Amino acid sequence: MDKYRCEVCGYVYDPEEGDSNAGIEAGTSFEDLPEDWVCPLCGVGKDQFVKEE
Repeated sequence: MDKYRCEVCGYVYDPEEGDSNAGIEAGTSFEDLPEDWVCPLCGVGKDQFVKEE
């Protein structure tokens, strides 16, 4: 699964780790995150994330 980086603050969403603070279990792909999920560091939406190459 691909990692995605926040263009605003640099946070990297790693699907192998998930986002426990938001109740996102490890193994959840970026595409499967809820539409209202936001960056845990700066609060921007999924549209501000880019796939890591």
